[in-house]
Amino acid sequence: MKKFLLLILIFNHFLTAKADEGMWLPMVLENLNDMHALGLKLSADDIYSVNHSSMKDAVVMFGSGCTAELISDQGLLLTNHHCGLGQVQSHSTVDNDYITNGFWAMNKASTIGFVLGFV
Repeated sequence: MKKFLLLILIFNHFLTAKADEGMWLPMVLENLNDMHALGLKLSADDIYSVNHSSMKDAVVMFGSGCTAELISDQGLLLTNHHCGLGQVQSHSTVDNDYITNGFWAMNKASTIGFVLGFV
């Protein structure tokens, strides 16, 4: 039994990890100083404020359950690849294979048709 417990303690030691990235509780941004040292220019209230607009208000529902973030005042939106894949596939043709070749908007006008489905 002692060997089993020792084995579990050793195994647990190697599985323990320290997470320096990912998601944090909004009210407990313990690593804000570290993020500022890495170049973050936002305050804790800019990230999460109960009473005022903050980044929490920029997270939206995208597609059928994915989250996305609005990152500009022009409507630029980021989401995970699999969340938008179906829309990209539906806009692809044999001549314009956006899955293989991607899509590069040279200006705002060239994005309107793509976003609205007119490509």
